[in-house]
Amino acid sequence: MYDFWKATSIRALRTICQTAIAIIGTATLMSDVNWQMVVSASALAGILSVLTSIATGLPEVEYQRHIYMSADEPEDSVIEEEGEQDGEE
Repeated sequence: MYDFWKATSIRALRTICQTAIAIIGTATLMSDVNWQMVVSASALAGILSVLTSIATGLPEVEYQRHIYMSADEPEDSVIEEEGEQDGEE
């Protein structure tokens, strides 16, 4: 569960920064930036990112879970092809 919240917070922070950069980038001058809109839109984007992560899950956390689960499988589950054992052809 810790991995999920860590990945969710990283994703939300990236979304907040991307939104802020996009809104700031639309202004011609720094004095033209509507800072209230930057903060408001960035916060909303972060909240939506967290809610989306909760609703749909995160692929990177699912991938890590898959790796951990496959590491627990016994090695004897690997089947060798016939004819390749001990140099037989």
